[in-house]
Amino acid sequence: MGLLVVGSIALDSVYTPFGETADAPGGSAVFFAAAGAILHPVQVVGVVGADYPLAALKSLEARGVDLSGVEQAAGESFRWKARYSYDLASRETLETRLGVFAQFRPKLPAPFRKARYAFLGNIDPELQLGVLDQVTAPALVACDTMNYWIQSKRDLLLELLRHIDILMVNDSEARELSGDWNIYRAARWVLERGPKMAVIKQGEHGALLVSPDTTFKVPAYPLQDVFDPTGAGDAFAGGFMGYLASTDDLTLPNMRRAMMYGAAMGSFAVRQRRRSAGSRASCGPPGRRSPWEK
Repeated sequence: MGLLVVGSIALDSVYTPFGETADAPGGSAVFFAAAGAILHPVQVVGVVGADYPLAALKSLEARGVDLSGVEQAAGESFRWKARYSYDLASRETLETRLGVFAQFRPKLPAPFRKARYAFLGNIDPELQLGVLDQVTAPALVACDTMNYWIQSKRDLLLELLRHIDILMVNDSEARELSGDWNIYRAARWVLERGPKMAVIKQGEHGALLVSPDTTFKVPAYPLQDVFDPTGAGDAFAGGFMGYLASTDDLTLPNMRRAMMYGAAMGSFAVRQRRRSAGSRASCGPPGRRSPWEK
């Protein structure tokens, strides 16, 4: 029962009031895979540069992640640098260097084309459409996007909505895409463009699952300490899709259960974890640790 993710594999440098990290392995595909593989094997498609710490990626394989779709290209890896506010509710992007990701054109290995569940991470909608052309008969396709693509490639994004089952975005993205400040009307607007469901992520306020007939709200997993929200949405998606793939049940009650798994996985991405002996120093201070470390 294949579970495919196509997305970014990055090196993140993140500053929070509680610590900082430099060149920590991250990206949408990595956070999704780290969470999803807890529930179901994951197939990853992405690209890294010659400078990427492949040993960190290889450690994902022990958790059921198939990396045969990850290319290594000559050049610099995708790098992202950001600073979070004290309440971690907002962030400022300080630097984005696409490196080899700028020329990335996803190529799915033959076994990946048969994936029953596919998640299109936050990449150019043109590339997302290209992935759909390569997947033969998926039972469920979900995708993420961001403000940059909403503003710069809106027409392609609207075309993509006609071909997917679930759009999974945060509340600000849903509002910008729809042009409506009301999150429930924004979700309905999305459904009118093609998807069967919309998942609206609301950070510490949880997430919404909206279908034509019902709305389901799941709270965020309660945490006393939140240190770095980077990757929380992708971890949510990994938990959500991983549970669906593991059960192969697309009924509405099971979708609701998948939302709970997503919320739990998202909590692992944001909380502080004690560093075990031998863990990578470059993966950050108390504010963050590699998503694949136990």
